[in-house]
Amino acid sequence: MTVTDIAKRVYDHTWKLDPIIRSLLDTDFYKLLMLQMIWKMHRDVKVTFSLINRNSAVRLADEIDVNELREHLDHARTLSLSKKERIWLAGNTFYGRKQIFEPEFLAWFETFRLPPYELKVRDGQFELEFHGSWAETSMWEIPALAIINELRSRAAMRGMGPFVLDVLYARAKAKMWQKVERLKQLPGIRISDFGTRRRHSFLWQRWCVEALKEGIGDSFTGSSNVLLAMDADLEAVGTNAHELPMVYVALTDDDAAKVKAQYRVLEDWNKLYGGNLLIVLPDTFGTASFLHHAPDWVADWTGFRPDSAPPIEGGERIIDWWHKMGKDPKDKILIFSDGLDVGSIEQTYRHFHGRVRMAFGWGTNLTNDFKDCAPQKNEQLKAISLVCKITEADGRPAVKLSDNPQKATGDPAEIERYLKIFGSEDRVEREVLV
Repeated sequence: MTVTDIAKRVYDHTWKLDPIIRSLLDTDFYKLLMLQMIWKMHRDVKVTFSLINRNSAVRLADEIDVNELREHLDHARTLSLSKKERIWLAGNTFYGRKQIFEPEFLAWFETFRLPPYELKVRDGQFELEFHGSWAETSMWEIPALAIINELRSRAAMRGMGPFVLDVLYARAKAKMWQKVERLKQLPGIRISDFGTRRRHSFLWQRWCVEALKEGIGDSFTGSSNVLLAMDADLEAVGTNAHELPMVYVALTDDDAAKVKAQYRVLEDWNKLYGGNLLIVLPDTFGTASFLHHAPDWVADWTGFRPDSAPPIEGGERIIDWWHKMGKDPKDKILIFSDGLDVGSIEQTYRHFHGRVRMAFGWGTNLTNDFKDCAPQKNEQLKAISLVCKITEADGRPAVKLSDNPQKATGDPAEIERYLKIFGSEDRVEREVLV
């Protein structure tokens, strides 16, 4: 394996050498799994995805040139699936299953191109939206976020000379490797890369993935990035995300139907996938409400991903529920993925070790932790919490409540309406850093 000299590559950046998005598979695996389900069952639903900057004090449009952003968005729209990529998707085994992607879906995806976008600048922020069929617009989420985050990194490094860049990346590599050394001390830990959306850059994410592959060996269980998983011969990992229940619930009318809709998502998912992909994401409208109303069969699923609650608190809540449902947590798995870094991974691992199976999806603090790495202070190198969420489905407002009110999205009046339906039990406000 040849290790890329990232500092030199950054200094010599050219469009031909380093477009930010270089493949439709430079996305998270869960997007493809959800895409197949959406294409099969809901392809006529019309939705809007909207960019949301949770760190509104960071004026993105002042840091990133809007024309450069358009250039990279336009380039992403030229990409289509290559023959090699289609063969790999069709023939590879994912989660123990061969041909998880149906031939009809792959035939459609082979001709897929990202649809048009709408981009404006208002008060120092980008207003970026994607309108159209759910099966087309869903694929914009990850590349749009990756483009903006990498453009921000490039802007922060513009003007740095080769030696400053060399020092920057040397410090970032040393910092990353210190984390690897700590993780090696945790027997049986399972770590995967979840860092595509808010990565510093594609090259840096690839370096981090290769470092984990060498550094922790079999404890590194794969990458959510489909392109990197394919190129590095890793498992592509990921199941589903909040957009499914957000749309299902938005399309219902009365309150009772909204509560039931989040379980209809799971029923449809089980029809299509089943097996090792039966992982519950419970916090879209609050974990407490989800567990209170959950049908008994939900307890038979393989595990949970408690996304927005603190890991230990969220994990304990689910373990308590499993006990109430007569299930042994040792037969289940908890997947932790929200804002993790090596310290919270260590703490969570030690707390639950021997009580439940665990896996950790390591995201932004894996692929975009450049704090204090620059020779001179540079706030633009700090990661921010940037998301791209469904805001409308078939003309109806879409909402996410979350266990953390800071991560709620949607029209404020609709959020209040949803709180009356789902309640606010155990929702605790915490600062969202990444």
